[in-house]
This record gives sequence, C-alpha cells and structure tokens, in this order.
Amino acid sequence: MLEELTRKFTTFAEKECKGTSDLYERLALEVAEDVELLKLSAHAQASQPVPNMLFGAVHHLLLQGTKHELAEYYPSITEAPHSASSAFYEFQDFCKKYRHEIIEILATKSVQTNEVGRCAYLYPIFSFIFEQVQTPLACIEIGTSAGLQLLWDQYRYDYGTGSYFGNKTSDVTISAEIKAAKLPALYEQIPVEERIGIDLNINDLTVEEDLQWLLALIWPEHHSRRNIFQHAAKYVQKASLTLVEGDGVDLLPELAERIAENATICVFHTHVANQIPEEKKHMLMERVWEIGLSRNIFHIYNNMWDRDLHVDAIIDGELSEQLACKTDGHGRWFTWEKKQNG
Repeated sequence: MLEELTRKFTTFAEKECKGTSDLYERLALEVAEDVELLKLSAHAQASQPVPNMLFGAVHHLLLQGTKHELAEYYPSITEAPHSASSAFYEFQDFCKKYRHEIIEILATKSVQTNEVGRCAYLYPIFSFIFEQVQTPLACIEIGTSAGLQLLWDQYRYDYGTGSYFGNKTSDVTISAEIKAAKLPALYEQIPVEERIGIDLNINDLTVEEDLQWLLALIWPEHHSRRNIFQHAAKYVQKASLTLVEGDGVDLLPELAERIAENATICVFHTHVANQIPEEKKHMLMERVWEIGLSRNIFHIYNNMWDRDLHVDAIIDGELSEQLACKTDGHGRWFTWEKKQNG
C-alpha cells in the first residue's frame, strides 16, 4: 500500500504540480518518502485522490486560523511566503500536532469540483452542440459538487483575441488559450432549459463550512482561481439549480425522463470519472446509449479511459464521436480537435 501511495505523490508532484505549485510539488516529493505521512494520508476515503486530500486538509485547517509556522509558507495566507524549499519540516510538525483533525477531514470529506476555470472549454463545447441542434439544452452534471459549472453561460470568457465572449457583463471573467487554428463558433446566448447537478455529497455554498472546504482545495499559489471561485460562488448562491444528492450513474435515467422533449440532453462530467469504479463507467456509457435510443443526447467527459476531453453524440439513434481535445487540468488552455466522424 505504501509503495502505491509513494507513486501517487510522486506522480502528483511531477505531472500536476510542476510549473504551477512549487509548494505542493516540493511537499509531495518529500511526503512520497515519509512513511508516517504516507500512513496518515491513507485515512482518505477509497477512490479519493490522496495527495489532494492531504494537502486540502492541511490547507483547510490553516485557512480556519490554526496557528503554526507552516502558514508562513502559504501564499494564500501571507503576502510574503517563505521559500517552499524549506517548508517540509514545518509540514511534518503540523501533521504530527494536528493528526487527529487531519484524519477527521480525510475520513469525512472528498475532493470535489471547484474549478470554475474548466468552463473555459465547456462554453465552446455547448456552443458547438447548440450550433448542431438549435434547441434548448438540458445540462446534467455528474459530480457537480456545488453546481459552479452548471452556470457556464453566466460567465465572461477571454481567449486572448481582444474580445470577450459569453455573458459580457459578468463579474466572473475566465481566461484561457484555445490551441486551434480557428476558433469554434461562440454563441453569446444559448438557451438552457434545465440545470441539474448530481453528487454523492452536495456542497451548499450558503453554508460556510462547505464554502471554506472548496476554497481549501484551491492550491495556495493560485490567486486568480481563488478570486474567480469567490465571485462565481455568488452566482450559484442566487441561481435556481436542481442539485440532487446520490449516485449520478444510478439516477441518470430517472432525471433524463424529466427533461422536456424539446430540449437536447447534455450529460457532462470533468475530472470526476477517475473516482468512478470501472464497472460503473461501463454502466454510465450504457445508460447514455439507452437514453439515446429514444432522444438526442450528448456526453461530455474526460478521465474515463484517457485524459482527453471527449464529446460523443447520439443523434437520431446514431452514435458519433465528435471531439477529443487536450486540456489543462484547471482550464488554462485546451485544444480543439474534431474527430473524423464528428
């Protein structure tokens, strides 16, 4: 078990943190070699991304005001943080002193979607879908957390062209690079019939504890992500969303039946499927197909079989794989790659 945890922390450092979080990169490499911290991290719930959980738990306690020298290394807490290269000793000490509090968080909480930046690629995808169907969209998100991504049409987008797209008067501006020779068609207004989010644990952004946990999952150096999240949270607090607690795969057929016939169903999930058991992944694909036998449906997903962002469609009973794009994990850039049969 410890060997597997070592691999997870090393991969987290090298694949996810390098170039974007010096603090977490260095801590993850050190944790990977520390038996006691690996044993501590093992208290995370099954299927949870262990490095995110351990670092999220520590960050959460620090943001809540837990006093310790470790806070001096976090750019989210102090304006002049100490060098990350010397943070590990304090991290070890913090985890030793607050072991019970960390275990409580690891055992009860989960890593959930808080990344509004991923809407940078969801918005052009829903534009791409609307261009084809010209009907209202019914969005069903699996692993919705607090529903931040269900409001993709309420945000403003900057793709480095000198123009804004989406809701141009929004308080939330999401910037990203589209790595494509030509931008996809981007609609200013797309009718959305339904916004339904499903999660095993819904986060209610009107509850301070839920809000603070999602903030803690944002990496310490990522000031822009934190700022965007806080502004987007205000939209969610005012929005009319249908958030359902339960298993998204099990509930999907029932929820799809509620959708008006004039709407096109769009099932989507980003950075969620890595937490779905293999058997459930196949069940999800089967259920999307079954719904597609009687009505048009699109499926937007990543982390099912690979890291690519896929868009599949079932239109008039025929399946087509339309897009397979590369994306940054936080939505800072993405490619736009149509499949040959798309």
